[in-house]
Amino acid sequence: MIHDVPLDTQLADQAEDRLRVLVVGAGIAGLTIAQMLRRDGLHPVLIDRSPIQEHPGYMLALMPAVDQAFEDLGVRAQYRAAGVPLTRFRFRSHRGAVLRTDDVGELMRVHGDYQGISRGALMDVLAAPGCPMTTGLTVAAVARTATGSRVELVTRDGEAVAQETFDLVIGADGIGSRMRGLLDAPQAQTLRTGWSGWVAWAPLHGDPGLAEETWGDGFFLGAYPVRDRLGVFLGGPDADLDRGREEFCRTVRARLPRIDARLTGALDAIAAQEDPYRWRLDDARCPRWVMPAGILLGDAAAGFLPTAGIGAGMALESAWMLGRILAHADREELPALLEAWEAVQRPRVEAAHRNSRSLARLMFRRSRLVALAREEITRRLSMRAALGPILGLLESRPDPDEVARAALARRDLPAARP
Repeated sequence: MIHDVPLDTQLADQAEDRLRVLVVGAGIAGLTIAQMLRRDGLHPVLIDRSPIQEHPGYMLALMPAVDQAFEDLGVRAQYRAAGVPLTRFRFRSHRGAVLRTDDVGELMRVHGDYQGISRGALMDVLAAPGCPMTTGLTVAAVARTATGSRVELVTRDGEAVAQETFDLVIGADGIGSRMRGLLDAPQAQTLRTGWSGWVAWAPLHGDPGLAEETWGDGFFLGAYPVRDRLGVFLGGPDADLDRGREEFCRTVRARLPRIDARLTGALDAIAAQEDPYRWRLDDARCPRWVMPAGILLGDAAAGFLPTAGIGAGMALESAWMLGRILAHADREELPALLEAWEAVQRPRVEAAHRNSRSLARLMFRRSRLVALAREEITRRLSMRAALGPILGLLESRPDPDEVARAALARRDLPAARP
């Protein structure tokens, strides 16, 4: 459970730690790294500018890459109970007809769990052992000094609260990260698709393990099960969505004469939602994660499009990998271990990022001819082939303890080389 505590309480708790760590942002990545460090006896200061549970929430599909994080945190059973196994994936044509239904449960089972879960339920699972944090705070400035990173902490309104020095500052403040600029990170590479989508919740209808997507000519409709309900995403070009939900839903209904009661209910949920969350379908990728004054993590390092369903999983995996590597660190060894973490994890994240962008080029199109060509590819391409890049990541993840040991061994080599 998340506990909102005074900043002074967190600072006092970490006074004797071998590493003084500040985590900025209590989303999926920030919460995971904070809990991983606490597992190893540290007391990171976790802050977030927003009140607890201010985010309206959305649905996630988490692949087996995240399983070890839950195992290490001792919450694997809670994770399984909070989500639902995703067993089948259905693709529909731009007119709503079923193109194919694949058994993804069998495909993923060899690697671990493939789960549908709401963001709120995931945060509760990560916080289950207890999670102190301080809300309403953000960072105004970061400066590297001889003794660490000097951080100016302020309220959301800019009122100065404290200046503190940390051995490590972790920017996990999301895709629109301010920490990139404060840490002097290279400019993020961004992709702006010109599309966005509404997220809503609908009653669970039919197979509780079935996720499905309809890729239309100028729209995208997805329905994804979580515990006891269905997460719905309806997307399209920004200009079309700007005309309002009811009009856009009417347009989509007219183009989908062959959908069933489940997807009809999904569209009803979008139309009926009073103020649904609108997700701008842009991404961002920072070409460098480790800077002298701190590091970037999760969406601050690489914010994903939702096209491959892998963004949240990669953020969680990156935080888990970092936590396991930092278990080997003291202040002197910290720089070498951070560089080793980036060297192994950033290529994995960027490979998944490229996959999500390549799918976006197929999905975010307004063309009936493209829709027909895409459907022909979907009919012919096996699910195993479609998920090939993701399965490759699941099969090739490095061991973080080996990464740490290798980095420390290299650090002990003589400085002079021929």
